[in-house]
Amino acid sequence: MSKIFKTSRSKDLFEAAKKSLLGGVASSLHKGEFEEYPIYIARGSGSRVYDVDGNEYIDYIGGFGPMILGYCPPSVNDAVIGQIGRGSQFAAPFELLNEVSKKLVEIIPCADLVSYQSTGTEANMLSFRLARAFTGKDKVVKFEGHYHGWSDEEMISYQPDSLRMMGPRNRPWKILASAGQREDAAEHIIVLPWNDLEVVERAIRKEGDEIAAIITEPIMCNCDPPIFPKPGYLNGLRKITEENGIVLIFDEVITGFRVSLGGAQEGYKVIPDLCTFGKAVAGGFQMAGVAGKREIMKCDVHPAGTFNANPICIAACRATIRELEKPGTYERMATATKRLADGIRKISKRRGIALYSDSLASIGALAFGVREGMNDYRDTLKVNRIDYQRFRKGCLEKGVRLHPTKGRLYTSAAHTVEDIDKTLIVVEETLAEMFKR
Repeated sequence: MSKIFKTSRSKDLFEAAKKSLLGGVASSLHKGEFEEYPIYIARGSGSRVYDVDGNEYIDYIGGFGPMILGYCPPSVNDAVIGQIGRGSQFAAPFELLNEVSKKLVEIIPCADLVSYQSTGTEANMLSFRLARAFTGKDKVVKFEGHYHGWSDEEMISYQPDSLRMMGPRNRPWKILASAGQREDAAEHIIVLPWNDLEVVERAIRKEGDEIAAIITEPIMCNCDPPIFPKPGYLNGLRKITEENGIVLIFDEVITGFRVSLGGAQEGYKVIPDLCTFGKAVAGGFQMAGVAGKREIMKCDVHPAGTFNANPICIAACRATIRELEKPGTYERMATATKRLADGIRKISKRRGIALYSDSLASIGALAFGVREGMNDYRDTLKVNRIDYQRFRKGCLEKGVRLHPTKGRLYTSAAHTVEDIDKTLIVVEETLAEMFKR
C-alpha cells in the first residue's frame, strides 16, 4: 500500500461522473454520507481491493456481502468464463438450473421449492405476494430498522433519524424513507420494534385476522451495528405465527450462505415458511430468490423476470456452493471474524474506550459510544456515528477498508490470520490517534 495516502484520481473521476451519472454513483451505498467523494476501485483479489490511485486495502465490505469467497475466486471465475462460452442468456431452461435448484432445496432447511429473482428487493416483493395469495390476507408485519428492499411497500420505517420521529414504542409510526414514495404504500404494513415478543402478541391479538405474514431479518444486519436476536426470540416468532395461521418469512438476503450453508435458519434451528436469499449465494454475481414450503410456493403466483436464474449466475452459484461445502470453510471464517472482534474489544478496553465489538460466523459488529449489544433499532440511536466515521477514515488511510456508514464487517474465505493481525495493528494506531490520553 502507498505510504502517502492520496486519492486525487478518485476525486477527479467522481467530479467527471457527476456530469452524466445521477449523484455520481450507481448506488447511494457507494458513497458515505460524510464523504466528499467515494474511492474508485480498480480491482480486487482475495481479501484485498486496490484503488485507482494505487492504494491497497484489506477489505471488510465484501461488496456489501456477496464476496464470501473473496474477490475474483478462481473457481467462480472459471465457471463463469466457461458458461460465457456456451451462452449467457437463453430465455429457456437449461440442465445446470435443475442441478442448482435441487442443491438449494437440499441445503436450505425451509425449502421444498425455490423460485428465482435478480435482487433481494424483488425476492422480498415475491415473498409478500406468496404470503398474501396463500392466506387470503393483506397485512404484513415488519420491524423498525429492518431493510427488505427499496420498493415503496418494503422501505417503511427503515432508518428513522430520531426517537421523536418514530413515535411511541407500543404504537410506532410508519415512516416513509424516500421522496416519491406513495403515502398509501404503508397502508397494509404493520411496524413493530424488534426482539420483543410481547408487542408481536399484542399486534396479533388486535389484527391477527388480517395479517398474512411476519417478515424479519433473523439477524438485524442492515443496522448500525448489526443486532442479534435474543435467545428464544426467533423460536417465539415461529410459535406465534404457527398458532395464528401467519406466514413467517426470514429475509436471509444477507445471512443466507454467510451464517452457514443453510443460513441463519440452520444456525438458530428455526425453520420459517418462506425465506429470501441473495448476495453470497452466487459469490458476487447477481442472483436472488425465494425458498419455502410447497403449498405456499404453489399458490398461483407467477414471478417474471428476463434475467431470473440466467446461466451466468447459476454457474457462479454452483461454483460458490462447492467452495463453501469444503470442510472447514465456515469454521475458518468464523475464527477470523472472532479474532478480529475480540482483538478490537481488547484494544478498546485497554484504552478505556466505549466501543462495542462482537461477531457471529463471518459477520462482525462495531459501535462507538456503547459497550454492550443492542436489542432493537431504537437502541442504535445511542451509537456515536461521528466517532465511527473518524475511525473508518483513519483505517482507510492506513489500508483497511470498512463499511462507509455502518459498523458492519464481513470477512471471507480469503481472509487470513495475517490479514486480521495487520488490521488490529491499524485499529490500535487509529484509536490511539483518536483518543489521545
